[in-house]
Amino acid sequence: MHKNMIAFLDMIAKSEGTYGKGDNGYNVIVGGDLFHDYSDHPHIAVDLPKLGIKSTAAGRYQILGRYFDVYKKQLKLPDFGKESQDKVAIQLIKECKALDDIEVGRIESAIKKCASRWASFPSAGYGQREHKISTLILAFEEFGGVLA
Repeated sequence: MHKNMIAFLDMIAKSEGTYGKGDNGYNVIVGGDLFHDYSDHPHIAVDLPKLGIKSTAAGRYQILGRYFDVYKKQLKLPDFGKESQDKVAIQLIKECKALDDIEVGRIESAIKKCASRWASFPSAGYGQREHKISTLILAFEEFGGVLA
């Protein structure tokens, strides 16, 4: 995997609040609890009263259960393990047409293109805590990413 992709994935995890928690975020359920069975997405609906919603976001990249079910079939994933979660995140990035941006270091562009996929990204619009682009770019660089 390209070093900029590794740094971008780490940046997503940090932005989503899962980096360094539990099994480096791979077993984190929205709200901070942990799950221990990687055989499938945990599909636990967590009440988030401040937002007035229930969320099934789980894993390092806080993937919603209903979306994982689709990607599990599409990508022929065996489980909700680390490799499967990484593959879903990369597929989301591809769908946002940000893969080339990441590889060449146009990270601000990549973040903007992927904002609809991660609620913690600037301008995501989900009513949750959003990080500044400058904060995310700094994290990307701290994780070894190289800007264009």
